Amino acid sequence: MGQSKVLYTVGKTLLLPAYKLLYRYKVIGSENMPKDGGVILACNHLSFSDPVLLGLAQKRRLYFMAKSELFKNKFAAFIIRSLGAFPVERGAGDGKAIKTGEEIIRDGNVMTIFLEGGRTKTGELMRPRSGCALVAQQTMVPVVPACITVTGNPKHLFAKRVIHFAPPLSPEAMGLTAEGGRREIKNATATIMDEIRRMREEDRNDRYKG
Repeated sequence: MGQSKVLYTVGKTLLLPAYKLLYRYKVIGSENMPKDGGVILACNHLSFSDPVLLGLAQKRRLYFMAKSELFKNKFAAFIIRSLGAFPVERGAGDGKAIKTGEEIIRDGNVMTIFLEGGRTKTGELMRPRSGCALVAQQTMVPVVPACITVTGNPKHLFAKRVIHFAPPLSPEAMGLTAEGGRREIKNATATIMDEIRRMREEDRNDRYKG
């Protein structure tokens, strides 16, 4: 992957104050992200700001899949590739993208996967896709569930947010084995989504208490 360390660092430095001002976000559990080694970061998906918020909320550099349409403009493609994105053909069972993700993990990096496969239009959680659990099974690395929750007025574009990271789920905790079948993948997907749902409810309840 051609991610530019310099561009990534400069980007985070420039975006941090702007995103803090716009979203007034709060981070919970950033210490749950392993300091090194291959890992999958599995998150819900609310808006285009999510990849940036996840990158700002913890110290490690992230890689993530982005829809292929974003790479049609050469300048935009250069920028997002430098920041760790690579194209995926949504809905096409893109085996090349999955292989790229597995290589990123085996190289000791963080692969970010939006568990629902796309952005929600209602703000509610959608049905999880099996791709995250499949990659976890192929690489046998931990999954860190993460949840971005709107705690401000949801009608506002820059509503206040909480970015919450759960402790890593080991392959064993998700019931994954290298030779497992579809049922294992399905159960592991449900386990990851249950953690995201738990964090979402917790952060929503804290909002109402406050």
